[in-house]
Amino acid sequence: MQENGTEGVKLDFDWETFLAPNDMEWVVKPVSWDEGAFIGNGLIGAMIYGEENARKRHVLRLVTGRTDVTASRTESPGFPPRVPIGELDLELEGMIYHPTRLRLDLWNAELKGSATTTQGEVRLRAFVHSEENVMAVETEASEGERAHRFVWYERANVDPVLIYADGVNVNQFIPEADIARLDKDGIAVSVQRYKTDEGCVTAWKEVRLSEARRVCYLSVARGCGDAAVREAVQAVAKAAGADYGQWLQAHRSWWHRYYRQSFVSIPDGRLESFYWIQMYKLASATRADKPLIDNQGPWLAPTPWAGVWFNMNVQMSYSPVYTSNRLEIGESLVRSIEEHQEQLIRNIPEAYRHDSAGLGRSCSFDLDSKVEDEVGNLTWVCHNLWRQYRYSMDDDMLRRVLVPVLRRSVNYYAHLLEEGEDGRWHLPPTVSPEYGSFMKTRVRDCHYDLALLRWGCETLLAVSGLLGESDPLEERWRAILERLVPLPVDDSGFMVGENTPLAYGHRHFSHLLAVFPLHLIGCDDEAERELIARSLEHWIGKEGDLRGFSLTGAASIAAVLGRGGEALGYLQALLHIVKPNTMYKEAGPVIETPLAGAESLQDMLLQSWGDTIRVFPAVPDEWQAAAFHDLRAEGAFLVSAVREGGRTRWVRVKSLAGEPCAVKTDWTGTVMYKLTGTDRESAADAQPGGIIRLELRCGEEALLYPEGEQPDFVIRPVSAGAAGRPIRPFGGHKPWRWFGFPRHIE
Repeated sequence: MQENGTEGVKLDFDWETFLAPNDMEWVVKPVSWDEGAFIGNGLIGAMIYGEENARKRHVLRLVTGRTDVTASRTESPGFPPRVPIGELDLELEGMIYHPTRLRLDLWNAELKGSATTTQGEVRLRAFVHSEENVMAVETEASEGERAHRFVWYERANVDPVLIYADGVNVNQFIPEADIARLDKDGIAVSVQRYKTDEGCVTAWKEVRLSEARRVCYLSVARGCGDAAVREAVQAVAKAAGADYGQWLQAHRSWWHRYYRQSFVSIPDGRLESFYWIQMYKLASATRADKPLIDNQGPWLAPTPWAGVWFNMNVQMSYSPVYTSNRLEIGESLVRSIEEHQEQLIRNIPEAYRHDSAGLGRSCSFDLDSKVEDEVGNLTWVCHNLWRQYRYSMDDDMLRRVLVPVLRRSVNYYAHLLEEGEDGRWHLPPTVSPEYGSFMKTRVRDCHYDLALLRWGCETLLAVSGLLGESDPLEERWRAILERLVPLPVDDSGFMVGENTPLAYGHRHFSHLLAVFPLHLIGCDDEAERELIARSLEHWIGKEGDLRGFSLTGAASIAAVLGRGGEALGYLQALLHIVKPNTMYKEAGPVIETPLAGAESLQDMLLQSWGDTIRVFPAVPDEWQAAAFHDLRAEGAFLVSAVREGGRTRWVRVKSLAGEPCAVKTDWTGTVMYKLTGTDRESAADAQPGGIIRLELRCGEEALLYPEGEQPDFVIRPVSAGAAGRPIRPFGGHKPWRWFGFPRHIE
């Protein structure tokens, strides 16, 4: 099937057919969170799996969550953490056994399959509606399973066999709940009220479509009063009263529009599947009008981190939204910062609140987190907001949110600066996230903070120029940049801080923030390139406490250096660490690492920091082919490109804001290009480094290709490399599929 893309570029594939090999699949019943099927709409979600204990082998669980359901602690300090709600269980007549097969259909965002039991078979479909806060589970049963039933269990009433199946985390707060069951015009209601008068309401209803088919609709509302009851009941009533086919199609249509925002295809089938599952996970975890992505997403499980962490997790969770052209996902973070600016001010000592703001390490969705010795977290969040701006060129958001918050964040740093005997400005001892955590190591002139302060001052000065509006603090920012102590460096590369070399394994890249993601230094200067390479090799060479997110950071830094093979190696190592369903877990589940892996892959295909669009900057030699369409670059450009035979065949650049355009490719000599709506060819000589400069007006696009060639400007999925393309490698644990067998899968 051929779809018309933007003018001059055509998409020659069918989306559903393309995504199908990337679906998640289970050839036996999943039996843990690590390999469960997950569904969600950015607020409500469920992890779906079963249990092997003989008492519960007849149960398929939909462990349900709503992101913003929290509970205050009455006897211990700390923010109000996320709390588990309960689960909808599909209880069958017979025990589920091996012929069971499930598949998460990415294109339609629904779980489909069949559960085979000792009494018959139940076919099922489950999804959380993309535009309404309702989960639907549809079943069609054979005669022996017609008596199957849906049962809602509040967390307190879940059988211990099930509730402890994924382990116990003694650090997790579980509130006591008073439970009341109601009936509202045929809709069942469960009200859970915690001691603090917080709580949640669950409403559900079964609708029979035929003798064998039924649908259970379920909704969860935050709170435990009459308003929450009405919200949940009305959501279920509306869904149950709708035409089921039309309701289902509305859900699918949202997802179809979402996927079409950009396209990526690479010859590594396992990594390509991983990437598309992360795109599905992003929109399942949040939406523009939903809470920001915390450490869990809607899929809460036993964890010590039932909240929001800002010394890496949130920033990395949002990292793939920008290049993937899914900026509406990033709006949830922008909105959260905008709505809680007063709290950000209250997070710092009172003496500085007149002009400053900050954000501590962890909190709930209210962003109530006092700044102690980890100072730079808000500034790093501002870098995400800056990316949201640079990829959209939304001046209104820049003025309304980013400038006031970044300004206050930099002001707080300015209050901390101390003049040294060398005449330089220095920072007092602070924490470099994750380095020496158990010893609470604090270092003077910490790289993490110096890099963020330098980036903040440079960005505020750049904003003044972009908006053409002077700021009374400009001279202060320039003075800081002129006198700020340089980033500490020794023979091994970047140091953690003054007199603090990286002496042992460090899982965080907080001591390399100037390289990634801030890009304060690049690779055009040979000395800087050598420093980056030396720092990366020393860091990874220490091994120590390396984690999954260490590998994603290393992959992106290797991509900055153009080391595609090295970047690929880090991502291939990551795939051995993530769970079979692409989730990630340390002492408990955390969502950011696989999402950051998607950004690392994007960095291999397209980079745009430093006012230059770099096309295929770090593609490994074994990837002789690759293609992408409508990836987004800084300056609000949509970029498409095709690589064949180990070289770039053509590039399409569309300007959405009329910004200056510099494109770097692997071409030398003369480059031809055609502008929108013309057949006339123009020529441009590639400058040193393969850079082509174009003048594009807003809405205008250019097709670029080497002189003497006539590409077809068609985007197609690329063929597999020599290793072959595994079909649906993720979902249940199926390592044999990583190696391309069985050869034919239905």
